[in-house]
Amino acid sequence: MLTTNRFDSRTLANMDVALKSACQHLSKGTDDHKTRRYIARRTIKCADRGDRTLGGLTEAGQAAVRS
Repeated sequence: MLTTNRFDSRTLANMDVALKSACQHLSKGTDDHKTRRYIARRTIKCADRGDRTLGGLTEAGQAAVRS
């Protein structure tokens, strides 16, 4: 199932902001598709667990950058 079918528009917007915020903290040269996809998957898992707030999704993205 596509992500756009699983989440409402507010959650998708929060996920987009969280991904962009997390990617701003990447070191130069590490902002590639594979890394962004990893961060996106971590934010999706967060939303799947029920935390769809901007704060929660942003924290999940930041944690992905740190891992």
